[in-house]
Amino acid sequence: MYQLDITLRRGQSLAARDRGGTSDPYVKFKIGRKEVFRSKIIHKNLNPVWEEKACILVDHLREPLYIKVFDYDFGLQDDFMGSAFLDLAQLELNRPTDVTLTLKDPHYPDHDLGIILLSVILTPKEGESRDVTMLMRKSWKRSSKFQTQSLRLSDLHRKSHLWRGIVSITLIEGRDLKAMDSNGLSDPYVKFRLGHQKYKSKIMPKTLNPQWREQFDFHLYEERGGIIDITAWDKDAGKRDDFIGRCQVDLSALSREQTHKLELQLEEGEGHLVLLVTLTASATVSISDLSVNSLEDQKEREEILKRYSPLRIFHNLKDVGFLQVKVIRAEGLMAADVTGKSDPFCVVELNNDRLLTHTVYKNLNPEWNKVFTFNIKDIHSVLEVTVYDEDRDRSADFLGKVAIPLLSIQNGEQKAYVLKNKQLTGPTKGVIYLEIDVIFNAVKASLRTLIPKEQKYIEEENRLSKQLLLRNFIRMKRCVMVLVNAAYYVNSCFDWDSPPRSLAAFVLFLFVVWNFELYMIPLVLLLLLTWNYFLIISGKDNRQRDTVVEDMLEDEEEEDDKDDKDSEKKGFINKIYAIQEVCVSVQNILDEVASFGERIKNTFNWTVPFLSWLAIVALCVLTVILYCIPLRYIVLVWGINKFTKKLRSPYAIDNNELLDFLSRVPSDVQVVQYQELKPDPSHSPYKRKKNNLG
Repeated sequence: MYQLDITLRRGQSLAARDRGGTSDPYVKFKIGRKEVFRSKIIHKNLNPVWEEKACILVDHLREPLYIKVFDYDFGLQDDFMGSAFLDLAQLELNRPTDVTLTLKDPHYPDHDLGIILLSVILTPKEGESRDVTMLMRKSWKRSSKFQTQSLRLSDLHRKSHLWRGIVSITLIEGRDLKAMDSNGLSDPYVKFRLGHQKYKSKIMPKTLNPQWREQFDFHLYEERGGIIDITAWDKDAGKRDDFIGRCQVDLSALSREQTHKLELQLEEGEGHLVLLVTLTASATVSISDLSVNSLEDQKEREEILKRYSPLRIFHNLKDVGFLQVKVIRAEGLMAADVTGKSDPFCVVELNNDRLLTHTVYKNLNPEWNKVFTFNIKDIHSVLEVTVYDEDRDRSADFLGKVAIPLLSIQNGEQKAYVLKNKQLTGPTKGVIYLEIDVIFNAVKASLRTLIPKEQKYIEEENRLSKQLLLRNFIRMKRCVMVLVNAAYYVNSCFDWDSPPRSLAAFVLFLFVVWNFELYMIPLVLLLLLTWNYFLIISGKDNRQRDTVVEDMLEDEEEEDDKDDKDSEKKGFINKIYAIQEVCVSVQNILDEVASFGERIKNTFNWTVPFLSWLAIVALCVLTVILYCIPLRYIVLVWGINKFTKKLRSPYAIDNNELLDFLSRVPSDVQVVQYQELKPDPSHSPYKRKKNNLG
């Protein structure tokens, strides 16, 4: 380990980014895509003088120091003013060096963006001086800033217990609720809590008799059941939500394997809530040592394969498949303690099922050798494996995480997964070795794709993020621009800008209109899917994912950190709570619109082959139906189904099969999050040990 002392002297002839011909520059230092220092802002100056010092601990000299200069814009995205690299391996040890770096923009290499002047000295780290210890403490606090929400160790241990059963709650409706608004109505929603598990229903605007039709699943840890606390609230924009009433469900008083319809009177308020509650036994999750392996026992493996064979399509449609995860070991983890060590343990999650390993104390290369098994209810679920550092006195510190879609798993293959940060946007220190097996029934998985996906019970509050708002706007803009460009292309055919193209379009228009049948619509989509598939398998697909999302994701942590500091110093967000709520709503809408367009694109781009094949099957069936059956009969069947659905099943939860299908297709942001990072073989301590022995 080395200690790098840097003095940021000044900048000269920097680029002007403001209307007045000046800039408000500040500098970021990054090593290995992690920010290690941020300078103060010098306002309205193209030749700023900082004279700021930074002391940085460096593990090795392979990663260069990355210097980025930005123009600060309050309330807007900061403008990029140039960047430069400093090769640490070229520095002489224990010798002060003055460095002049020329700033460049990779997109405009010919532009003159000025220079940055530094003084640096690189020294080998010797001993545990007080300054270095304080610096390690500061780095540790920064690394733990992006940890998951208050994951106390006691909570994690409670979550490690095997589920004793599942409580399925369907929130049907509310009756005669109390009016909380001046218009004599309310905007009600309901919160459920069972221990540490929480759910929140959707908001039903302007009604005293809301119809929710939502389903939630809770896990039981105790044989005797428990108490579910239920509270009803009225949503108010810009101020605290109004309390409507509360009630409870005592699970110990309900019989198992039976659905109970409950009409609960709201206490401290008015009205009733109508629920369906079902308690079922559960053996869906387990944890064991590596020596106890379900799939290596030939007899047990045959039983599992038989359980999910094509012949058992209609037996328990919710039981889609079986997942086995071997958590073997991790290497090169981040040191979270000031001693230079960590106390790592690993949490494995599949939807609402969560289990964890034991803690390996004072070790950066822990071996767990644990086997986790889960029942799969949705083949489009994502397996999340997170490594934490146990801290006896406070929350567990986040060390790294990977997210693995079940459909991307190669059975029986032991792989080294590079750990990512909390947002899954970039690498953090260390790798984890996993071996995963997935067995599932493809027909059941296809049928489950057409119903709503399971919600996670961990309730996260959305907060305003300038960077996230801008990112979602850019994503939506890209989707809209596809339609705009298509409209321009069609309009150019009418204008005869290119006579051959316009003539071909005219002939095609006459042919299609004269011979059009309704079945041709899914047929065209089917041909588009097939064309893209052949491009991929022939190696002629030259698609490159836009790097805009990835570039913005890279700095998202830094911007979030900056937003946190601004809110702490100024309290600006708290003063305009109503504006924040509107902005968060706009931010979420932008995300939903952009994600919808990206999911449609990714269906046809074969991002998830399973879903693309499923789309091909559905389009084939739809094409045949539209070709063979007159449209009037199809519309008649559809209308009869819609009109009689509530009569046949009064408590059915409304859903749209097409939207449920698209919800399983990852957006571009999710594709980036689920991407595997290639491990650096030179980082493996086992390899270094072997080399040293050699």
